Amino acid sequence: MVDLRTGYMGLQLRSPLVASASPLTGTLDGLRRLEAAGAGAVVLPSLFEEQVTHEMLQAERLVSGAVPGRSEAASYLPELDGYNAGPWTYLGLVEKAATVVGIPVIASLNGVTPGGWTRHARWLEEAGAAAIELNLYQVAADPATAAADLEARDLEVIAAVRDAVRVPLAVKVGPFFTAMANLATRMVAAGAGGLVLFNRFYQPDLDLETMRVVPRVALSTPEDLRLPLRWISILRGCTEASLAASGGVHSGRDAAKALAAGADVAMTTSALLRHGPEHLASMERQLVACLTQREMTSVVQLRGSLRQEGGPDPAAFERASYMRTLLSWST
Repeated sequence: MVDLRTGYMGLQLRSPLVASASPLTGTLDGLRRLEAAGAGAVVLPSLFEEQVTHEMLQAERLVSGAVPGRSEAASYLPELDGYNAGPWTYLGLVEKAATVVGIPVIASLNGVTPGGWTRHARWLEEAGAAAIELNLYQVAADPATAAADLEARDLEVIAAVRDAVRVPLAVKVGPFFTAMANLATRMVAAGAGGLVLFNRFYQPDLDLETMRVVPRVALSTPEDLRLPLRWISILRGCTEASLAASGGVHSGRDAAKALAAGADVAMTTSALLRHGPEHLASMERQLVACLTQREMTSVVQLRGSLRQEGGPDPAAFERASYMRTLLSWST
């Protein structure tokens, strides 16, 4: 019998397979189906600070008409009425899920202002979230803002939220940092109990027929897993924080790769959107088969078995790996 139990930020999970944020985790029915299929935990879609602001602005307009000075800023935002049905419904979902679902329910938060991050994190904790995932989604588009400023801002947010709540705190971070290993360790020092690697930056497309910028959602493929694998392997030896692989986990074999690199959990979204929540059961069978084939009786034995070994010069190791990859191509 293979023991799939794992720990994630102090939470005990029945399985390392975690359903990350998607429309499937945004309803009680979807959460129940994911639990029945074997999810170790679920991550709810993000609560955006703009949702709260949007609802407050609507209330102000009802009372006093248009709000001077805010019409231009508000015009940048999409219609948010259909996303999560508003913050209060979102908090209600957290509260209901925490009592109905028997696995950890992790709330996701995407804030803008320092006060917004901390205030909304407290709301999520009070609603019953087992943990909170900070979705640090930002594109460095302002040429006047330096990389060090962006990193300092993220670290301040993590520290402030860590001081504001007691539940475990994960940080979902993007891969586009010059010194990822350094920033990751500073995030942990600031209060992150877990790192989710990585956030996917969805790229808009250009429609030449309408001459408009249009949103395009492209689901991940198994090839996208290589980037998380690389950094989880590097970071496993640098930090004791929990590590989650996110992006490209489509099968039990993909999950096994993430665990072998050093991940504590493997998060999946695109595969579940393609095949439905019940695909988790198939992924679990594949993961068990991978462990059995290697005569392993638990995920603990697999975790970190293929991670990058610590050495005096990690950069030299990475450069050697790069050269080996180039030389591996045969015509």
